Amino acid sequence: MFLKNSRYHGLPTVTAKDRAGTEVAAVKLRRLPIPAGDPVTVRTHDQLDTLSEQRYTDATRYWHIADANSELEAASLLQPTGRPITIPRS
Repeated sequence: MFLKNSRYHGLPTVTAKDRAGTEVAAVKLRRLPIPAGDPVTVRTHDQLDTLSEQRYTDATRYWHIADANSELEAASLLQPTGRPITIPRS
């Protein structure tokens, strides 16, 4: 269902019904461990994929940075400029 490098790959799923009554599969809610990481201050033009490329040499691992922080929406993680975020070491 998900690519092997997806953060959802291998996670348990649940079945639910949407408002129209159609059954849909969804990833079961999971608790994330607190990763070891380094604090980084957000700069004006930072992007998660660029930070991921710099740290891991793999821009697709941006979700590791998103998971290590408390924002529900990844795009909000880089606002406001000057805020500290955590970038996991691995």
